[in-house]
Amino acid sequence: MRPIRHLLRALIGALFFTAAVLTAAAPASAHDAAESSSPAQGATVAAPPETVSVTFNKAPLALGSQFQVKDAAGTDWAEGPVEIVDNVASQKLRTGAPAGEFTVLWRVVSSDSHPIEGTFTFTATAAAAGGPAQSTSTQSSSTPGSTTTAGQVPTAGTAQPGIPAAPEQAPDASEPFPWSLVLFAGTALGILVALGVLAKRNLKSTDSETSGPEA
Repeated sequence: MRPIRHLLRALIGALFFTAAVLTAAAPASAHDAAESSSPAQGATVAAPPETVSVTFNKAPLALGSQFQVKDAAGTDWAEGPVEIVDNVASQKLRTGAPAGEFTVLWRVVSSDSHPIEGTFTFTATAAAAGGPAQSTSTQSSSTPGSTTTAGQVPTAGTAQPGIPAAPEQAPDASEPFPWSLVLFAGTALGILVALGVLAKRNLKSTDSETSGPEA
């Protein structure tokens, strides 16, 4: 009966080991991620906003958070520290930002202490209050009677901030499917099945040896 006991102990140990590894690996496969931004990726707004923000699936840590809001010339219009309220990280902009395309580069520390970063862009059709009237790429066309500015992105003419493109998640924020975890679970299951088969065979052989002399 000793071989059976050893196999049963090995089987129980393998079960506990598999459960412990799966429990430890599950949180690691679900890091924090960005869900949306304001303005949205590729959006066209009437003027540079007072703040830009990124919304995450979990509240990030305030330590090490950083935003850069750069115009087409590379000037950073971010002003002051990043403000985090619940799961939203916001960054104020200086007044007087010009019209044109802006690139927002963000970096935060997630709730599980992993740094995550990403980027998104938006376009302002007019300068902010106190800024230049138009950038060189959005000067009026010289064609007589034309009401459309060259290089300007048309808007819907409403009071809404703009017409965002289809929302895009930050490229760094998405997490790949944990195939390694699935492969490990399948391997562990195969080991457990093999141990069970061996235990059953040894049990049968032990029973036959026990009943042999009596026959």
